[in-house]
Amino acid sequence: MAWIILLIAGLFEVGWAVGLKFTEGFTRPIPSVLTAVSLVISMGLLGWAVKTLPLGTAYAVWTGIGAVGTAIVGIIVFKEPATAARLVCFGLIVAGILGLKVFSPQ
Repeated sequence: MAWIILLIAGLFEVGWAVGLKFTEGFTRPIPSVLTAVSLVISMGLLGWAVKTLPLGTAYAVWTGIGAVGTAIVGIIVFKEPATAARLVCFGLIVAGILGLKVFSPQ
């Protein structure tokens, strides 16, 4: 269950990271509130997951999900470059996340 909670926390991390782009420096109220809510949910779920999972593992997986998810949204929504090198590096992050899941004591 902690891994599912951590996955959801990572998805909310993507939400607040992408939301930062839409807040325009926190000058737009609705995107700013949605970004803040997503941040609070993400942190809350991360806190819940670390009750069971090792802190280092949970944090690395959470940031990895956030980084790769945000990069994917950047490529799809904001037309950021999807070069082969970037995609390979994202793949390495995903491999690290999977490795942490497989070799975690939980």
